[in-house]
Amino acid sequence: MARYFDVHPVNPQPRSIRQVAEIIRDGGLVAYPTDSGYAVGAQLGNPQAKQRILDLRRLDERHHFTLVCADFAQLGKFVHVDNAVFRAVKAATPGRYTFILPATKDVPRRLLHPKKKTVGVRIPDHTVVHALLAEIGEPLLSSTLLLPDQERPLTDGWQIKEDLDNSLDAVIDAGECDDEPTTVVDLSDGVAEILRYGAGDPALFE
Repeated sequence: MARYFDVHPVNPQPRSIRQVAEIIRDGGLVAYPTDSGYAVGAQLGNPQAKQRILDLRRLDERHHFTLVCADFAQLGKFVHVDNAVFRAVKAATPGRYTFILPATKDVPRRLLHPKKKTVGVRIPDHTVVHALLAEIGEPLLSSTLLLPDQERPLTDGWQIKEDLDNSLDAVIDAGECDDEPTTVVDLSDGVAEILRYGAGDPALFE
């Protein structure tokens, strides 16, 4: 059964955040709210996390996983960012975008796209996420909580707890969040290609 944490959306209780962080460090899979729907997250070094997320969302190995980062300095450790890409990404973060970029050696090989050797990165604009990232001290391996039979990400923490109780180890509920997923922009070749139109304004990359 998943543990349920009801946290304040602006001032999340430190004790709850610490408990969720401990579940993640112990290998748990957690549903958490973002500025663009719910996501599922796990520790970057967790060897079982990738398969658990793929099974939950019924995805194949070509799925681009996302590293949810606290800030630009952390993001720059895990992906290669040249000057032109730096300016483009900096202008859009924090915000409702996911960027596909070439991964550095700090990203475990198993998490890379099998052909491109890329990974998704994102800096959300959400207080609860940043509190969790500060407690963990590293990015979260994440994927949008978009189930195979649905068109929008899940948005209600208690409903997620009810529906996915046996698939998750914890659920953070900070009230309802937006149900539109991020705009996904592939910048791996230095030229912006929008792979998914979502909550982030695509005009910045068109």
